[in-house]
Amino acid sequence: MATSPDVIIVGAGIIGCAIARELAGRGVSVRVFDARTIGAGATQASAGVLAPYIEAGDGGPLFDMTVRSLAMYDRFVQDVTTDSGIAIEYRRCGTLEVANDDETAVRLQEHAAAARGTLHWLDADATRREEPAIVGVRGALLAPTHGYVDAPVLTEALAWSAMRHGAKVETGQRVGAIAAGAGQISISTADGSSWTAGTLVIAAGSWSTDPAFGVSAREAVRPVRGQLLRLRASGTVLSRIVWGPDCYIVPRASGLVLVGATVEDVGFDERTTAAGVRDLLEAACELVPELWRASFVEARAGLRPASASGMPLIERSAEHPHVIYATGHFRNGVLLAPLTAQLVAHLVTSGQP
Repeated sequence: MATSPDVIIVGAGIIGCAIARELAGRGVSVRVFDARTIGAGATQASAGVLAPYIEAGDGGPLFDMTVRSLAMYDRFVQDVTTDSGIAIEYRRCGTLEVANDDETAVRLQEHAAAARGTLHWLDADATRREEPAIVGVRGALLAPTHGYVDAPVLTEALAWSAMRHGAKVETGQRVGAIAAGAGQISISTADGSSWTAGTLVIAAGSWSTDPAFGVSAREAVRPVRGQLLRLRASGTVLSRIVWGPDCYIVPRASGLVLVGATVEDVGFDERTTAAGVRDLLEAACELVPELWRASFVEARAGLRPASASGMPLIERSAEHPHVIYATGHFRNGVLLAPLTAQLVAHLVTSGQP
């Protein structure tokens, strides 16, 4: 039996790496396992959009969580950059959620009125002045505090930061079985190694309720495929993230333009498809025709973990008190990473929810 850490984390996506960094920074001994490489699951196919007023704009607990986590992001990125020495592309450039019909325009105007200065309604002329490349819209809702982060680079930086605080990250190591004992959890990996810990954190995204783990969450998560396009435009096409009815468009400082994302209930199918590429290109170019001139770089796909309630699962297992789940974030894993890391670290170190 190898030396036992205090906490084992299954999953080296952005959630698992954020938790590892937070725990290791508090002096907790951590070992992370992932069947693939760091950030190779849903994280690598994320545009990194940070937009609570769009993703959770209807209010409720999810909205409260996303707003709280966004407020943590400036310090979060600054600290991770300092710890890791890795430059992370991060911009609070704002979003424009566009209305292409009267019904949507009325809804967005109501959101602006209810937000009391946090959001701003722009009519068609004002929208064109702000983003001349956008065509055929009735107006747009401006959220100045929104932005994006390069999620794969942030995840790599989180992993390095965690390791500099003493965490160990084991990639290419599939967890084959999990068993609960007296006051501890043991796991075995595909290479035959065995490990024990006082706490197991399952942050394996869509695979978090794999029957092989021998434990189950209060409600299972299911995979929802999201396809993402990477284009390269000649010159600056947009200055802000543009969110339309069938896609969002993220202009990166590096010159890339990201177009996402499909929502496909296809099980554990991680393929990119011709239909997905076509649909995203047509939706993006209908909003911003200049993108027809862009170079096509690549298409990516990832499986987002969706819960039945729409809320992330950040809780202890009802069956095994030494198991904690951190999954079910669906489209908000990147946005909720700093808050999730603090909540899980609090569960681990204090024992209280």
